[in-house]
Amino acid sequence: HGDLIQPLDEVQLRSQLQAAHARGLRSVAIVFMHGYRYTEHEARAAAMASDLGFTQVSVSHQVSPLMKLVSRGDTTVVDAYLSPILRRYVEQVSHEMPGVPLYFMQSSGGLTDAHAFQGKDAILSGPAGGIVGMARTADLAFAEGSQTGEAPVLSGDTRVIGFDMGGTSTDVSHYAGEFEREFETQVAGVRMRAPMMSIHTVAAGGGSILQFDGARLRVGPQSAGANPGPASYRRGGPLAVTDANVMVGKIQPAFFPAVFGPQANELLDAEVVRRRFQGMLDEIRAVSPETAPASPEALAEGFIQIAVQQMANAIKKISVARGYDVTRYTLQCFGGAGGQHACRVADVLGMERVLVHPLAGVLSAYGMGLADQSLIREQAVEKKLEAASFAEWSRGLDALAEQAQQALSATSLTAGTVSSSPIELRRRVHVRYEGTDSALIVPFGSLQDIQRAFEAAYRQRFAFLMQGKALVVEAVSVEAVIRGETAQEPRLPVHPVREVPRRATVPLFSGNRWHDAALVVREDMRAGDRVEGPAIIAERNATTVVEPGWQARLTSLDHLVLLRVQPREQVFAAGTRVDPVLLEVFNNLFMNIAEQMGLQLQNTAYSVNIKERLDFSCALFDAEGNLIANAPHMPVHLGSMGESIKTVIRENRGSMQPGDVYVLNDPYHGGTHLPDVTVITPVYLREDAGPQDQPVFYVGSRGHHADIGGISPGSMPPFSRHIDEEGVQIQNFKLVQAGVLREAEMVALLSSGPYPSRNPAQNMADLRAQIAANEKGVQELRRMVQQFGLEVVTAYMRHVQDNAEESVRRAITRLARRFGEQSRHSFTLPLDNGAQIQVAVTIDAAARNATIDFTGTSPQQSNNFNAPRAVSMAAVLYVFRTLVEDDIPLNAGCLKPIEVIVPPGCMLVPEAPASVVAGNVETSTCITNALYGALQVMAASQPTVNNFTFGNDRVQYYETISGGSGAGPRFDSQGLVEGGFDGTSVVQTHMTNSRLTDPE
Repeated sequence: HGDLIQPLDEVQLRSQLQAAHARGLRSVAIVFMHGYRYTEHEARAAAMASDLGFTQVSVSHQVSPLMKLVSRGDTTVVDAYLSPILRRYVEQVSHEMPGVPLYFMQSSGGLTDAHAFQGKDAILSGPAGGIVGMARTADLAFAEGSQTGEAPVLSGDTRVIGFDMGGTSTDVSHYAGEFEREFETQVAGVRMRAPMMSIHTVAAGGGSILQFDGARLRVGPQSAGANPGPASYRRGGPLAVTDANVMVGKIQPAFFPAVFGPQANELLDAEVVRRRFQGMLDEIRAVSPETAPASPEALAEGFIQIAVQQMANAIKKISVARGYDVTRYTLQCFGGAGGQHACRVADVLGMERVLVHPLAGVLSAYGMGLADQSLIREQAVEKKLEAASFAEWSRGLDALAEQAQQALSATSLTAGTVSSSPIELRRRVHVRYEGTDSALIVPFGSLQDIQRAFEAAYRQRFAFLMQGKALVVEAVSVEAVIRGETAQEPRLPVHPVREVPRRATVPLFSGNRWHDAALVVREDMRAGDRVEGPAIIAERNATTVVEPGWQARLTSLDHLVLLRVQPREQVFAAGTRVDPVLLEVFNNLFMNIAEQMGLQLQNTAYSVNIKERLDFSCALFDAEGNLIANAPHMPVHLGSMGESIKTVIRENRGSMQPGDVYVLNDPYHGGTHLPDVTVITPVYLREDAGPQDQPVFYVGSRGHHADIGGISPGSMPPFSRHIDEEGVQIQNFKLVQAGVLREAEMVALLSSGPYPSRNPAQNMADLRAQIAANEKGVQELRRMVQQFGLEVVTAYMRHVQDNAEESVRRAITRLARRFGEQSRHSFTLPLDNGAQIQVAVTIDAAARNATIDFTGTSPQQSNNFNAPRAVSMAAVLYVFRTLVEDDIPLNAGCLKPIEVIVPPGCMLVPEAPASVVAGNVETSTCITNALYGALQVMAASQPTVNNFTFGNDRVQYYETISGGSGAGPRFDSQGLVEGGFDGTSVVQTHMTNSRLTDPE
């Protein structure tokens, strides 16, 4: 409530600040617990720091006056770090431009006076300019109808997906008439609490480095940058995506500026590109002669295909996460490389229109010129949305609006400009359900208006409402705006369709074959012109490729609109032998499906455990139940989920049918502990499959339910000795039969036993979310089979496992070099309760495999520290995956070179009715530490997941509190020690990576 509990120790604070100043530090970030509400202590510390000579003092209640200590603290540190650098830059620019009003772009999409520009507001200012440019030009294009001589090619409400592809990365965004902003996000791992445009970035740009890793082709995430840049830049750089486009003819050096080479006066070098691709092709043929690409051009197109898939996956993420159907949108491409890939990206997404502005290559700069001056002020509220508190916090919102108006007016005067436009005030309310962490931002209005707007936004994103839950006003914000320039774009007369003059006919490699493509210069086109693909449209700052089956039209606004005019071809992969291009494509596709399932589950789940703490996992499995791919979710779930799948297969063989869904949490058959509930859906290709048809794949989702019964709320009893004391045990239960949810039967099961679930309704809500997540996986797998064919998809499910297997074998070879003649290493880890984990690792260098033997581990315990075998397998899979110094999916192939021996009767293979709840969260971490100890690669990390739980029959709370990770040696490529690394404090380690609830 902001009440003073303990006075500030000013003597100690002054002493510490003086010591820091004496070390040469001049910038300080001040962050106190609950400082957003009780500001006096932070203000006193700031005054003291200024008196002592600190030149940059960032104070959390000014930088981010909202609840959440961690993100507010991170934001304050970023501001203290960046603001002095920005200030020096601003002063330099101001000195060179005396008397000129100077404004800077902010991450929120608004301009601010140079003197008010802060480090925290500069992080994504460049991409934000692109979104403003996209929005302003899209609004104009849709309003005008984009006339090309017939019916408008763009009409209705503005709905665009932004596709901003530059040199190092691609930014994707969404616009449907209003800017989407986030007030909390992560940038490079730093939690930022500042208004920013909602942008999703993927490391695939024109400079993304292309490489062959011995099995598959890789695009990024490393970038060649601007210097040396791609190989074609004539500065000795590596092959990059830009070079692939040169190789296939999509970039024509003669129509690119001559700014390359040491003197920056040469054209792109197509010859070095050809030599480098030929060299890589020779390398691939030496490894895999039968499946190597047929030509350097085919190799280059393979890389483009991978890059396109990565960029399309990024767009899928924002659409699934927010509930948008991208097929109803126009793809608006910009950035230097966007037009080269737009048609291909649109095809992957099922989009049929692309908008290209004449300034697409410099749209970020154009957007900055069109941006509004704006200033956003925020204030924490943390009160229920009800009549009793409405008047109080709405008065606070009015006061905040007045502050924002005065501040924006003052910055305009400081800059020396007086706008004729009035200041607009946009009041917004940040609303969430009580007990959750996901606030949605809606316009201010009456209580009923706010509730209706929130429910509409919540239903759009999460597909349901939390009936009976109170609404909380987390914060309010005000945006003060002085309107910027309106895009002034001349209307051109629309001419009849004609033969568009072409500067040349050039060879273009697309769809695995050569085409004769028209090369058209955009300046030669006039409104009404149409260009049939394949074609290249060159202009001063961008190149647009019109793929086969597409048509480009020039509108009356001089905008290019690309339309798919022929149906997409069903492209089946050629053959089932492993192809280095398709191996990477399928790796990305499988991973993306699991990620989409995870987003669906997070969006539709009811409990905070799943929705906020992200204590869940989603994965794909082949017909035998082998793990194929997973999203980067909870490690202890993923290695063990396959055992649950195999249990369902074994116990239901011959009786499954389309529309069936199974649920289990049985720790003796693939489960981990009872709160982790697994939902499994068999995948059939046809809804009308008969009894003779077998599932071709399986999808699964495992989520930690807030309560599943047992002797203590939260189902994590510290002293359980029998499985019944830990909750309701679910064994191979058919949750959905032929598409019909068996809700009554499931509720009856949850309500049964000596200690039933305390909240079956919440369990059912989360189970519905898991069913929906699985259905997302089913639909995406069916689409994949439609595109590639079942035989190819199943073949690549084997190939990705083989790839993971080979990667682990390489890691084992490195271990063998380091172990030398002593091929067996053991480690014993004692537990506090007197038990021990003993493991021996034996490396067979010749066979490139390993044996993990847990003989010597204590027998089954009478307490709850018994860990199901699935947990041990998860720990082994996790440890060996971390030894692979490469980006590979965590799948069943990782375990193929590893034999695991767990002796019967020990605490790692408990038999019913042994209790197991601590085995998943305590013993699992100890198994991991013991394995790292035997392998001599890492000291022990916190040997506990540190569960904290409390509650009653009405509410339950559960989370894991992070500790620290161990230190260890660094190894070179030969497996020899070359230095070491320190441990890390306050991080989730090994078997868990769930979010920690903020202390405020």
